[in-house]
Amino acid sequence: MKKYALLFLIIPFFLSCSDSGLNNSNPFIPNYTFSVDVNMNLPAYSNLKFVSNAVYISGIGAKGIYVFCTAPDNYNAFDAACPNQALNSCSNMTLKGINIVCACDSKEYSLFTGQAQGGAQYPLKQYRVQVNGNVLRVYN
Repeated sequence: MKKYALLFLIIPFFLSCSDSGLNNSNPFIPNYTFSVDVNMNLPAYSNLKFVSNAVYISGIGAKGIYVFCTAPDNYNAFDAACPNQALNSCSNMTLKGINIVCACDSKEYSLFTGQAQGGAQYPLKQYRVQVNGNVLRVYN
């Protein structure tokens, strides 16, 4: 009987393990492996020290990335490619306040959640962000 009690105590620990919760499955945006350090002490990235500010970084991911400050020491990073369009000349997203807009279909996506306003099949492709003082490490 004691064996069963121990088993029931251990099973929840195995079932509660999970990854970071990011689901990057999107047939339109390939998975690129990268890691970039963003030093917020540099003028180009100093806006990230304040909530609701975003910075575009080119040359990473499919069409570049947007890094966004959601709260002090809390950041999101999303690919700048339209998540519901094949990669082409109009699939670059542009910043509009706290949203980014797809040039192909004019859909707006929240930088807080990655979800489209009005709904869409795929949300923005999200990347991991690790905070180390004034340096952010964005990676996939």
